[in-house]
Amino acid sequence: MLDKILEFAETTGFYMLFGNIKENWGNLVMILVSLLLLWLAIHKKFEPLLLIGIAFGMLLTNLPGANMYNGELWTEFMTEGSEHYHSYGYIMANGGLLDYLYIGVKTCIYPCLIFIGIGAMTDFGPLISNPKSLLLGAAAQIGIFATFAGCIALGFSQQAAASIGIIGGADGPTAIYTTSLLQPSLLGPIAVAAYSYMALVPVIQPPIMKLLTTKKERQIVMKPLRQPSKKEKIIFPIAVTIFVALLVPSATPLVGCLMLGNLWKESGVADRLCKTAQNELMNIVTIFLGISVGATATAKTFLKLQTLEIIAMGVVAFGVATACGVLFAKLMNLFSKNKINPLIGSAGVSAVPMAARVSQSVGQKENPSNFLLMHAMGPNVAGVIGSAIAAGVLISLLG
Repeated sequence: MLDKILEFAETTGFYMLFGNIKENWGNLVMILVSLLLLWLAIHKKFEPLLLIGIAFGMLLTNLPGANMYNGELWTEFMTEGSEHYHSYGYIMANGGLLDYLYIGVKTCIYPCLIFIGIGAMTDFGPLISNPKSLLLGAAAQIGIFATFAGCIALGFSQQAAASIGIIGGADGPTAIYTTSLLQPSLLGPIAVAAYSYMALVPVIQPPIMKLLTTKKERQIVMKPLRQPSKKEKIIFPIAVTIFVALLVPSATPLVGCLMLGNLWKESGVADRLCKTAQNELMNIVTIFLGISVGATATAKTFLKLQTLEIIAMGVVAFGVATACGVLFAKLMNLFSKNKINPLIGSAGVSAVPMAARVSQSVGQKENPSNFLLMHAMGPNVAGVIGSAIAAGVLISLLG
C-alpha cells in the first residue's frame, strides 16, 4: 500500500516541480510571472479581456505533468525534413488541449476573426471626412520599420526583427498574425509585450506628445468634420479591400476581414451578423486566442535575455511610432491652410480608441473647450489599416 502511495506521489505536479527544483526552477518562475500578469489584468485593468487569458494560458503550460501544451511537438512540426513536418495529424494525435487551440493561432484564423469583430465595431467616418488623416496613420508606421532596423543592428534575424517591430503598431492581433508566420518561437514574449504596451498607451504617449509640441500647438482648434454619407461608408470598405489586395496581397487576410466586418455594419442590412461579430464572435475568439498564445510562453522560450530585449525594443517601437505621427502632423501644418492639432498624430498607432482618447485628454488639459476625439479617430482607424499593410509588406518580403 505504501508503495502505491509513493508511486502516486511521484506522479503529482508537486513532486515534479519541487522534487527536481534544479531542472524545474524555470517553471516556478513562469508561474510567478503568470500570477503577476493576472494581478496587472485584474487589479490594474491592463487589457483584462485578453491579458487574463494570456496569463492563465501561461500558468497552465508551466504546470509540470499537465501536458496542456507541448512545445516539442511544434518544434517537430516546424522542422523542415522532419517526419512530422507540417503534420496537423501528428499534433492531434499527441497534443494536449492547448495544442489543439493553438492550431487556430498557427493557421492565423484567430487574428483574422478578431479583425472581423474590430471592423464591425469601427466607424471609418472620421477618416472618410478627412482623408489627410490617412497620412498620419501611415506616418506612425515608421516606428515599425525603424524598430525593424534597430533589431537587425542588435543581431536579431530579419524574421524576428519584423515580428518585434510590429509591436510599434500597437495592434495585438496584427503582432500575433505576423509573429505566427515569421517567428513563432517568439510569440509568447511578443504577445505579452504588445498587449502590455497597448494598456500603457495613457502612460507612454503623453510625455512624448508634450515634448514634441508647444503649448500653442496643443491649443489648436480644428474645424468640425463633415458627416459622410451612407453611400461613402459602404463604398469605403469595398474600395480599400480592392486597393490593398492589389497593392500588398499578403495583407489581404487582415484587411479583408476588417472591411468585411465594417461592411456588415455600414450596409444596414446585416444587423444580426454585425452584432454577432461585435459580441459573440469577438468574445469566443478572444478566449481561445488569449489562452493559446499564453501557452507558448514556456520557461524554455520566455526566460531568456532575448525576452528583455524584445520588451525594451517594444517600448522603442511604440515611442518612435508616436513621435513620427506627431512630427508628421507638424510637417503637414507647414503646407496646410487649415491647421492640424499635432496631438492627433499620436493616434496614428492602432490602439483603437485608446490612442484617440489620449489625444483628446492631453488637448483638453491645454484648452478645456477643445474636442479632438473625432479628429483623432481618423488617424487612429487609419493606423489599423496601416499596421496591417506594414505587416503584409514584411510578410511578403521575409515570409
